[in-house]
Amino acid sequence: MSLKETLPLELKDALRSGNKVKLDTLRLILSAVNYAEIEQQKQLDDPGVHAVIAKMIKQRRESIDAFKAGNRQDLADREQAELSILESYMPRQLTREEITAEAKKVIAEVGANKPQDMGKVMGRLSPMLKGKADGKEVASVVTELLRQ
Repeated sequence: MSLKETLPLELKDALRSGNKVKLDTLRLILSAVNYAEIEQQKQLDDPGVHAVIAKMIKQRRESIDAFKAGNRQDLADREQAELSILESYMPRQLTREEITAEAKKVIAEVGANKPQDMGKVMGRLSPMLKGKADGKEVASVVTELLRQ
């Protein structure tokens, strides 16, 4: 069963159990997926749904930082609860060590040896790790490796 088929079933379960945060988050996911399908004029598959959820995760992380900076812990806690629910629908994220290993392979393939070669490396590495790792984390690892 695809993720897109699973989400409405999870929504019903959250409604029955009275889990308001999960219910609201699932409604947001389904709405965002529906909007993305209308925008792209095609049905989304699992990677497409994961891309929508990844975008929502990024928004939640930015909101948490902003709420903490604004001294609004109550709102930051709500965003954190939504973030943990969103992350539960994503595939397992790669660890920093796994990202480093992949980055080293690509650096060797491309023959990169200086920070100016970052574009070449990221151009090859980003599609490979899309949905499996955060882009900022990948860029950080590549920057570190090219500075050595």
